[in-house]
This record gives sequence, C-alpha cells and structure tokens, in this order.
Amino acid sequence: MNFDRSIARLIDHTILKPEALRNDVKTVCDEALRFGFASVCVNPFWVPLVAAQLKGSVVRVCTVSGFPLGATSTAAKTAETIAALSDGAEEIDMVINVGALLGGETAVVDSDIRAVAEASHARGAILKVIIETALLTDEAKVLACRIAQSAGADFVKTSTGFSKSGATVEDIALMRRTVGPSMGVKASGGIRTLEDLKAMVAAGATRVGASASVRIVESTAVSGGAKAADGGAPSSY
Repeated sequence: MNFDRSIARLIDHTILKPEALRNDVKTVCDEALRFGFASVCVNPFWVPLVAAQLKGSVVRVCTVSGFPLGATSTAAKTAETIAALSDGAEEIDMVINVGALLGGETAVVDSDIRAVAEASHARGAILKVIIETALLTDEAKVLACRIAQSAGADFVKTSTGFSKSGATVEDIALMRRTVGPSMGVKASGGIRTLEDLKAMVAAGATRVGASASVRIVESTAVSGGAKAADGGAPSSY
C-alpha cells in the first residue's frame, strides 16, 4: 500500500492505556516500524521492551513522566525521567503541576519543568511538556506555554488523553502564537482521522499523539497522500 510517509513522521504512535499487554506493545512497535512513525509512546515500564523492538530504526522511544496527573514531586519526575532514559527512552512527555499553575505558584511550575528538561537534555533527549488544556483557561494556557519555553522544554503538548477532553484546533493555534516558530507544539487526545490531524497541523502542530495512527496513515492512500504543512517549527522536531 502506498501511503504518505510525511504524515506518519508527524505521529507519536501511542499506547498508554493501563491494561496494555506485552503483545499489544509489540504490535504497536511493529506498526511503527512498518509505517515509519516519529516515535512509539508508552508508559515507563515498557521502555526497555520498546527500545529493544525499535533498535536500529529511525523510530524514537517516547515515554511519560508524572503521568497522567502531574501532581508527583519534582524529585519523582526527575528520577522517573532518568530511569526511563537509562532504559532507552529518547523523548519525555511530562505533565505540569496543574494545581501549582492554577494556584499562581509559577516558580514551582518553572522549577519542575526545568529539572526534567535538564535531566533530559543531559542525556540527549527532548522534552515535551503537557499542559492539560482541558483544565485551563486561555490565560493559564498562555502562561503554561511561556513557563515551559522559558524553562527549556522543546515542545508544549495539549493533553494526556486522560482528562475531560483532548486537543482542539483553537488551543493549538493559541499555543503556536504563544511560543512562536522556534518550539514544537504537539496535539494529543481525540485525534482519530486524517482530517483531525490535518486541522491540527494547519493550526500549528508539529507532532501529533494518536492511538489511531494506522487508520490515519492508511487513509492517506485513499486521499491521495495529502501533504501536511510543517507549522513553522524546525525540522529537527
């Protein structure tokens, strides 16, 4: 089947459900290798398995930190990050301390992100910061993005997929306007079709998290392999 590989390279092929089995994770890795997704995103327990399955390929190993609530301590998030990187992770998607942000404790949010960013970058990994847009006002979304950018994150990301709702085009556009062209923006949560993905990319997303990745990419063959815009972010993202 001919499909649009440029679409596949935008997608973090994701399996974060708690009931995922070893064979489920292996299947996701096989799909990622077949289609050439940007990464496979899993819970930290599965990182060694995913690293082994993807070894020698261009598909990166992505995992989460402080997931899904973001309410663990900075020390715990940092330790979880370092352990995951030691196991083979190359990308970290961490959840901000939402309560601290909404409570005006911006220094706490900054130091939390900064610690994980430093741990990630010291080991050659990139950091995506999940701001959980469903729980924030537009003002708080802008503040979260600015803090994440200042603290050294490589991406801001909309959602865990475990809260009240996922990514919206409006939130992606707001996040892109806030961080400008120099930072990645990841849309995640509720993206199930090629049309969903294309709308997010048009709004400024440079990466998309999805579990419906195979269906999305297979549909590019039907649609003639529509090309996605890059959203203005560097190709290194």
